[in-house]
Amino acid sequence: MTGSPASAAGPDANAAVTLLIADDDAVTRSGLRTLLALQPGIVVVGEAADGVEAVERARRLRPDVVLMDVRMPRLDGIEATRRLLAGPAEPPKVVVITTFENDGYVTAALGAGAAGFVLKRLPVPEIAQAVRVVAAGEAILFPAALRRLVAARPLDSAEALPQAALTVREEEVLRLMATGLSNPEIARSCGVSLETVKTHVGNVLTKLGAQNRTHAVVIAYESGLVVPGVTG
Repeated sequence: MTGSPASAAGPDANAAVTLLIADDDAVTRSGLRTLLALQPGIVVVGEAADGVEAVERARRLRPDVVLMDVRMPRLDGIEATRRLLAGPAEPPKVVVITTFENDGYVTAALGAGAAGFVLKRLPVPEIAQAVRVVAAGEAILFPAALRRLVAARPLDSAEALPQAALTVREEEVLRLMATGLSNPEIARSCGVSLETVKTHVGNVLTKLGAQNRTHAVVIAYESGLVVPGVTG
């Protein structure tokens, strides 16, 4: 994907996104809560100091998005993400946030079902936009991390695309998803309705066996359908 989180289209500004922040550092957690609560369209509904609390409180508070730190006691953020998304109820979207731009974390986060991956050093407005974008069903992943991830450690589903039998339109939609376009932007590019794009995206995820848009985009890169840094 290209572009930063702030370049993607998020949900309607009037629809507040509820957020749970999970981080074992109290100062970081408090700072994120204070600053993100000031961002338009973000309502922080709770905090968690470790992975166990993150799962418990997310299931109780039912936020739209969990901002999940990786390195936490009792249960790390990757395993907490896996457990949360495997629950019986409709799970929240998870954005993994960490200080470390580590390829292993990116791979593990995607494998656990996270919809996005951001760094703590990003400006708060960009983190907030990542939360909004993921809440709207889009995907957040740094292009540099994606390029290294694809080159170094493909996911088990890398063979899915040749076997998926995507239609021409579905393949086109997947290519556009991989460039970082939102559903409305894809609709304009293809000259179709937003509902049609949503149907195509759903079909792509189902055929690829992808957990979310981010996972589907990684598969597109791994399969060679999209080459990192090359557009068109």
